[in-house]
Amino acid sequence: MRWWLVVASLWLLVVLTVSDAQAKIRHRNQNGEIRRGKRKRDGQGPGRARAGHSRPPKIRLVPGPGIPVVPGEKQENTLFLESYKNLQEQHSSYNVIPVGNDPGKPVSPLTQEEIQRILWREEEEHRQEEERLRKKDEARKKRRKQRKEQAEKQRKIVEERRREEEEALKLQVEKEEEEWRRLMEEEMRRQVEKRRQEEEDRKRKEAAEREAREKERKLEEERWRQEEMLREELLALVEEEEEEEEEEQQEEVEEALWLRGDVFEMPPKGPEEPEKPDLFPAPIPRPPAATEDELKEMEAEVEEEGEEREVVVVNRGGLPPGCYISDVTLTCENAKLIYFPPLAIPELRSLSLEGNNISSIPAEAFNGIPNLEWIDLKKNKITSAGIDAKAFKGLKMLRRLYLDGNLLEDVPANLPPTLQELKISENRLRGINKHSFQDLSSLVILELEGNLLSEGNVDPLAFAPLKQLSYLRLGRNHFRIIPQGLPISLLELYLENNLIEEISETVFNQTHSLNVVSLRHNRLEENRIAPLAWINHRNLESIDLSHNHLYLVPSYLPRSLVHLVLVGNNIERIPGYVFAHMDPGLEYLYLSYNKLDGEAIEPESFFGSYESMVELCLDHNQLVSVPSGINEMTNLHFLRLNNNMIRSIPDEGICDPNHSGDTTLVALRLENNYIDPQKISPIAFSCVRSSSSVVLKPQKTK
Repeated sequence: MRWWLVVASLWLLVVLTVSDAQAKIRHRNQNGEIRRGKRKRDGQGPGRARAGHSRPPKIRLVPGPGIPVVPGEKQENTLFLESYKNLQEQHSSYNVIPVGNDPGKPVSPLTQEEIQRILWREEEEHRQEEERLRKKDEARKKRRKQRKEQAEKQRKIVEERRREEEEALKLQVEKEEEEWRRLMEEEMRRQVEKRRQEEEDRKRKEAAEREAREKERKLEEERWRQEEMLREELLALVEEEEEEEEEEQQEEVEEALWLRGDVFEMPPKGPEEPEKPDLFPAPIPRPPAATEDELKEMEAEVEEEGEEREVVVVNRGGLPPGCYISDVTLTCENAKLIYFPPLAIPELRSLSLEGNNISSIPAEAFNGIPNLEWIDLKKNKITSAGIDAKAFKGLKMLRRLYLDGNLLEDVPANLPPTLQELKISENRLRGINKHSFQDLSSLVILELEGNLLSEGNVDPLAFAPLKQLSYLRLGRNHFRIIPQGLPISLLELYLENNLIEEISETVFNQTHSLNVVSLRHNRLEENRIAPLAWINHRNLESIDLSHNHLYLVPSYLPRSLVHLVLVGNNIERIPGYVFAHMDPGLEYLYLSYNKLDGEAIEPESFFGSYESMVELCLDHNQLVSVPSGINEMTNLHFLRLNNNMIRSIPDEGICDPNHSGDTTLVALRLENNYIDPQKISPIAFSCVRSSSSVVLKPQKTK
């Protein structure tokens, strides 16, 4: 154990050396050399223990009599309690001497009991300090735990509050979504109900309009009849009162008979020699006579040739049931034939097989009747494949061929070159190539209505062989533009009920003889008609543009225009001077069933037609007054202003009181307006030939 004692001694030596150095520093501070501050010893300084206890005195180990003192070793050594205990256990020869604050003051050594008490006191203080520290640590842990519990509680409160807020927000969102769905369902129900109501209203309105149109049509027919009767009575009265002007009145009667007719029923410009029905079936531009009039035509032909033949209707032996011969005409209409009947009647000129179930025409079908001039095969079931390529080859005198209402998909080939009239309407024609009308240079009338034709399947050179074609009908097809390559000889063109949307500048360049164009029931707008499409045509007199999509009266109309039909459009205005360039001037203008209102007609709208206008129809519009310019029309015969919103008739609105010539107005229609007949001046109708020619009743109620 000696080695351990040596080590402890060395450690004590180091400690005591440090203590001496600190004592010297304190001594210098007491002498005022390096004094830093003065500590009080009244319980506030280090001389007093914490919490009122006196600090244990310092002790010094002094070797006992049995332990030699090492030379040079300092006598003042301070030990801590535990070191002292160990030293006491190891070596009991040391004496414990308390060390005071004053190093010069003698200190007596402590006894074993005092040392024990000091040790106990230190141990007690140590235990108290540990207890205090333990309690402090427990208090700190408790506070920490409380804070943690408080934080956890606060977190739970916050979490609960957040959960409640989320739940409330979720409930609010669900409520809003439910409200939104409810509103959307209600809106959808309202929309469905509204659409249903609108559909019902539309249907009721359409039904009412149809009923009104039907009623209006019936009333119109009745008024037409009354007007015709009135016209006849008026003309008869004029003839009786003015016998000296009988010739002039007779001309007016003849002219009036043509008034109010269709736009295509124009009075002839002069006497024309009647043509034989053999050469031309019907005069141009009137379509040919119906087939049921053939018997009368044949009788007229016989009388013209001076041959007195008795017309006898017989059923010769060998003819199928339901077939009858009348002179040179054989009729087998609706006889339920399913094949072409074998015939051997060389003198036969006309053959009608309309309304049967014939599906084919063999090559030898006409061998026994080679002199046929007219064949009617309408309303059968003939197909393109059922017509033999040589079926019509032997007919050297055939002039008319009617194939309407069959199942043809192509124009029959090898038709006789003598053919003048060809009708293939209401079939299934899917195209016309450049060879379809080959060798038909004598064809005058061609009708191809109600097929599947369009600008895409009609070759521009298809009509080139038709050197004499005058009358062409292409209605009820699928044309979006006017077909190209129209014959130069064409006089009348009918394109009703197509899908035509525009008229180009070059489409009528070659048809300088064109006289009538009908484009009703299409999709034309005024800005889709090229300015130079037809303005320079000198023969184009009649144009029908009714039931299109026009909002204005088209400009750049032909200079030679006489008849213009614009019924059933959306026309809202008649531009000024739109008729000023016409020569000799517009005579018939139909603007019924449009949207003309109080500002639609300008003072210059009818400029250029004051001396030429014969008939003007402005009925079924929204006019609130008599349009200006009507009183300047010196040749006006018929004027229709009925079914508008006119409330008064000015004295000079219709008749010019300063005009000194004869009265020309034959009929004036003003019913179904808001006019009070009691407020009309007697001079308002001074230009009307008879007061009975003015129709004022009924009027609408305000």
